[in-house]
Amino acid sequence: MAKVLMKGNEAIGEAAIRAGCLNYFAYPITPQSEVAEYLARRMKEVDGVFLQGESEVAVSYMIFGASAAGARVFTTSSSPGISLMSEGISYIAGAQCPAVFVNIMRGGPGLGGILPSQADYLQATKGGGHGDFRLLVMA
Repeated sequence: MAKVLMKGNEAIGEAAIRAGCLNYFAYPITPQSEVAEYLARRMKEVDGVFLQGESEVAVSYMIFGASAAGARVFTTSSSPGISLMSEGISYIAGAQCPAVFVNIMRGGPGLGGILPSQADYLQATKGGGHGDFRLLVMA
C-alpha cells in the first residue's frame, strides 16, 4: 500500500470510508469543518451519503435514524457541538444503535474559552445526556 500524506481531519474521513462507513452527517464548526469539506467531495466518489444538517441537534437525530435503519453512520463535531448533540446521543445509546461520533476538540471548556479543561473527556466518559449509560470512548 502506498504511503499518503494528508491532514489529520482528512485522514479521519478517509479512514471512515475505508472502514465502510459511507453515511456522514454533520454541521460545520471549527476545527472540524475540514472533515466535512473533504467528505463533501469524497463521498460522491464512493457512492456515499453526506448531508449537512441545520444544527448539531438535527445531525444527532439524522445519525439515530440512519443507524436504526441499519446504515453505518458517523459524524464529526467539536466540543460545543457534541454538547448540543447530547440528547440525541442519549436516545442512540438507549436504543443500542451503533454510531461513531468524533470530537475534534477545541482547546478550552464548552464554548472554546481560553482556559484548558477536561470537560469533553468527562462528558464522553461519564455520560453526557439523559439516562444511565456509558459510551465506548477511544482517545
